[in-house]
Amino acid sequence: MQQRVSQYTRFCPNEPKIPISDAVCLGRRRSHYPYCPGCQFNDDEKKAAASAGGAARVQETTRMLDAIFKAYDVRGTVPNQLNEDLAYKIGQGTAMFLQSQLRGVERGDPDAARLILGRDMRKSGPALCAAFSEGARAAGSAVVNIGMIDTPQVYFAVNHLRCAGGVQTTASHNPGHYNGFKISGRGGAPVGSDTGLADIKRLAQTVVRRDEAKAPVSEIDLTAPYKAFVRGFLHPPRPMRVVVDASNGMAGKWAPILFGDLDALDVTWLNLEHNGEFVHEPNPLVEANLRQLRDEVRRIGADFGVCFDGDADRLILVDEHAAPVRCDLLTALLAREFLRTSPGATVVYDLRSSRVVAEEIRSAGGRPRRERVGHAFMKKALSETKGVFGGELSGHFYFRDNWFCDSGMLAFAHVLNVLTREGKPLGELLAPLKRYAASGERNFENEDKDGAIQRLAERFKDARVDFVDGITVQYETWWFNVRKSNTEPLLRLNLEAATPELLAEKLNLIAKDLGKPVEH
Repeated sequence: MQQRVSQYTRFCPNEPKIPISDAVCLGRRRSHYPYCPGCQFNDDEKKAAASAGGAARVQETTRMLDAIFKAYDVRGTVPNQLNEDLAYKIGQGTAMFLQSQLRGVERGDPDAARLILGRDMRKSGPALCAAFSEGARAAGSAVVNIGMIDTPQVYFAVNHLRCAGGVQTTASHNPGHYNGFKISGRGGAPVGSDTGLADIKRLAQTVVRRDEAKAPVSEIDLTAPYKAFVRGFLHPPRPMRVVVDASNGMAGKWAPILFGDLDALDVTWLNLEHNGEFVHEPNPLVEANLRQLRDEVRRIGADFGVCFDGDADRLILVDEHAAPVRCDLLTALLAREFLRTSPGATVVYDLRSSRVVAEEIRSAGGRPRRERVGHAFMKKALSETKGVFGGELSGHFYFRDNWFCDSGMLAFAHVLNVLTREGKPLGELLAPLKRYAASGERNFENEDKDGAIQRLAERFKDARVDFVDGITVQYETWWFNVRKSNTEPLLRLNLEAATPELLAEKLNLIAKDLGKPVEH
């Protein structure tokens, strides 16, 4: 019997003042309306929970999801923390979330709801990728599988094909038994805990496998347009001898494709194999992982060397003397290059960076924008300011002409451009930027992180103090930042001073109040 309006007792969580009929409620559940999971009127969930072990299964799923959903991505060990069943649920939750972000006529356009899906070289990748795809298709999103790719290619594909979002199956720089998902929205915008990842986790908690008709899946090879896109930023390079360490990651496939046919470059390739086995951990921030690269640069007398991380969205350089290059100094060097052609533009840098970064940006006619640590914050700041370029100490570099996203391959191309235009060794170009003494990031065990930061604020209240990310204290001849780790009982200290002597003095002054020093 058809209900009268006066008999409507249901409503959607996002529209609590608008009553709906039982039929509308059922229709929304069948079409995977994003607000149905967890709703008090979701009869499907009630039936599932009422079945034998239903509630216990939901509880167990929630526990497992809590362990792998991080601030910026999904990541865990396989199969103990992340398995194919969870990948299916996360895939369905991701598709439902991305569909909920569609507006206007997009909601009726199946192409607008398409989802890009890629993976890196990890052995668990094919199975997890397939399960994620199945879940996304069960939610009604067509999946475009672009194969084994570097993470920046996901951002390219989302924009090139105008899809609702994209997902890379990767654990970035973690060891081989880890895997996970990096999720992006429209335009390649990052999906983090504050911008949708928490919603995806909530949606995935109550997913029930369905044997309904699925949206289609297709495969596409974007090698040609992606190579044309990256090479479009590269000027004809001068003759150089370069060592490239691919870290047995995605650079092992894509760096030779993108740059291997340049006659001017004499490239020595290291660790190109990309089969899920690693000669060294695919994390170039750990100095021990640069040892092989540095030895080879010295042996052949290379102009410089580059080490990519596992999914090739970031890199670390060593100069012609095999000395590691600080990423804040590289940010300053590249900023000058971008400001040559975009005078007055904004350049975003992470707040741990040397003062030299802001000084160089201003001297080149740009506007420095200091930002908190993390790729979600960097991308957002660059997009909001329409900035031309951004750089982090972690080796992530962001580009306006890459939809404000990061790319290790584009960073490599722009380094080649600078060295070609300047005609000088990398170390010589960086030398004038080394005008302050820096501590590097140091870690301290501390169970009372908030209390320690508050005590620092009281102790240094005569300085310029801000709390953009942890606490930053600035004096004329020295400054420091102390940040909390999001995942461990650690405080992270970065300190810079006008001289090495002043640096040592201030380190002794501050470190004693931060806890037990740890190598991390």
